[in-house]
Amino acid sequence: MAKEHLEKYRFQKGQSGNPSGRPKGSKSRSAIVKYWLEATQKYSNPITNKLELLELADIITLAQIEKAKEGDTSAYKELMDSAYGKVDQNVNLNADISTNKVDIDYTKLSIEELQILEEIAIRHQENQISESSEDI
Repeated sequence: MAKEHLEKYRFQKGQSGNPSGRPKGSKSRSAIVKYWLEATQKYSNPITNKLELLELADIITLAQIEKAKEGDTSAYKELMDSAYGKVDQNVNLNADISTNKVDIDYTKLSIEELQILEEIAIRHQENQISESSEDI
């Protein structure tokens, strides 16, 4: 009974839910971007130092490479992610609370994650030392 008032708003068979939507034959944004990225132009390749006919995607990639060579770490990261895939940032922590042991695959941790763990270990060690000196 609660849905009966919605019946008049249901789509009718064979009738479009968006009659004034995107016209047939029009291109999607991704198709337009792909088209322009595949467009070619003469460009002085900074790696080969030759004037070459390159696709715009190649020109943009070369610009990223130049930025990375100048020290732009975000450009370098984007290039590495594009070439080799993004680094898996998942950390599997299986903690056994009763023994205070944690199973960590250190080979899958980033430098930043290893540094954080080192800082935690140092703080933990400092706390252990201060607690033991309080007991004396």
